[in-house]
Amino acid sequence: MEYRELKVKGAFEFVPRVFPDARGQFTAPLQRSAFVAAVGHPLPAVAQTNCSTSRRGTLRGIHFTRTPPGVTKYVSCAYGRAVDLVVDLRVGSPTFMEWDAVTMGGTQPRAVYFPIGVGHAFLALEDDTVMSYLVSEEYVPEHEHSVSPFDPALDLPVPGRGQVVVSERDAGAPTVAEAEKAGMLPDYRTCLELGREPHREA
Repeated sequence: MEYRELKVKGAFEFVPRVFPDARGQFTAPLQRSAFVAAVGHPLPAVAQTNCSTSRRGTLRGIHFTRTPPGVTKYVSCAYGRAVDLVVDLRVGSPTFMEWDAVTMGGTQPRAVYFPIGVGHAFLALEDDTVMSYLVSEEYVPEHEHSVSPFDPALDLPVPGRGQVVVSERDAGAPTVAEAEKAGMLPDYRTCLELGREPHREA
């Protein structure tokens, strides 16, 4: 498995080997040794797995979790294709408001690790695109926040509002500046401190 750190500090892309044959193909999106080599510790214990199915042109995010508690995510595309977006929302981070994009699925199996405090969004490129998430905390609605994927200050590579399918929540989400003013965004040092806590292996 190959890996690289993304433009957002602490976020990584993982590229597993693909083994094709007459039946189809096999790949392993998560490998402990590669994860430890990249991130420096095992994947935090998985408290919940999530799976979403989206039609072509669906845009989900930008989502993040109140910190504390904060969550880590390990995201891959099980079916279809998507552009996965990593957005640094950690106030004080050296890469605050920077983002990176990873196209995944189909003949491009990939996985992305999101450290605590980093926002996640994706754009489905095909019908029935299935995204799989390993997350370190169970879902608590009041802990979940979002910022607008259409924020001009971010300039994400996504179509305009009228060209994508979005939820009411995401369509009405605040800009990064508005979220920061409201005290919603995570603090970089707090995210790092939480990330240094002992990690149980998944």
